[in-house]
Amino acid sequence: MTADNMVHILIVDDEEDICEILKFNLESEGYSVDTVHSSEEALHKKLEKYHLFLLDIMMKGMSGYRLADEIRKRKKIGTPIIFITAKNTENDKITGFSVGADDYITKPFSVKEILARVKAVLRRTDSTGDTLPSEASLKISGIDLDLDRKRLTVDGIRKDLTPIEFELLYLLLKNQGRIFTREQILNSVWKETQVTDRTVDVHITRLRKKLGGYEKFLITRKGYGYCFEIE
Repeated sequence: MTADNMVHILIVDDEEDICEILKFNLESEGYSVDTVHSSEEALHKKLEKYHLFLLDIMMKGMSGYRLADEIRKRKKIGTPIIFITAKNTENDKITGFSVGADDYITKPFSVKEILARVKAVLRRTDSTGDTLPSEASLKISGIDLDLDRKRLTVDGIRKDLTPIEFELLYLLLKNQGRIFTREQILNSVWKETQVTDRTVDVHITRLRKKLGGYEKFLITRKGYGYCFEIE
C-alpha cells in the first residue's frame, strides 16, 4: 500500500506510553499513525489529511472536548473522532457525542477493542462500502444529501455532517414515514459501538439544527421513536 492510499490516524494524548502502544498496534494493522501530546500541538498539524482522530479528553491546556469543537465548528472538518478517556460517566459520553464524537472508549481499554472500534468507524466512512445504494443523492424538498461526497445541502447551503450524522440522516431520509426506535437506530447506525439511547437523542438534536426550516419534518413519535416525514 502506498502512502497516498493509506489510512492516516492522528492520536492526541498527553500520556506518551499510551501513544506508543496505540501507534505500534495501529501501524501493525497497516495504518499510518502520527502522535502529539497536546491539543495545541494537534492544531498545528495539517488536520485535513487525516482519516481518523483518537483524542484524550483530560489534557493540560486545551481539553479534548474543546479540540473536537475546534475541529468541527471552526475548521469545518468532518473526519471521524474517537475519544479514548478515563472520563466514564454517562454525562461525559453525552458531552463527547454532543461535540461531534463518533465513538467513545473508556480507559483502561484493550488493544483488541481499540482496533475493532477503529475498523468499525472507518467502515462507516468508507465510500466503497456496500451500505449505500447506487443513486448519487437523496433529494427531498430543499434537502439534498450527496451520497458520493457525503455532503448535505439545505436550500443550496452546505451543512457539514459527521459520519454518524450522515448515516443517521440517510437512514431516515431513505425510509420516509417509517418510525425507528432508538434501539433500531443504534443497531443500524452505530452497529458494533456500545452507546446509550440518549446518544441518539443528542444526534437527532444536532441534525435538526442543521436542517434549518426543515427540522419540523424530523419528527419524534412519543413512546415509539423517530421518523422523517413531510406532511
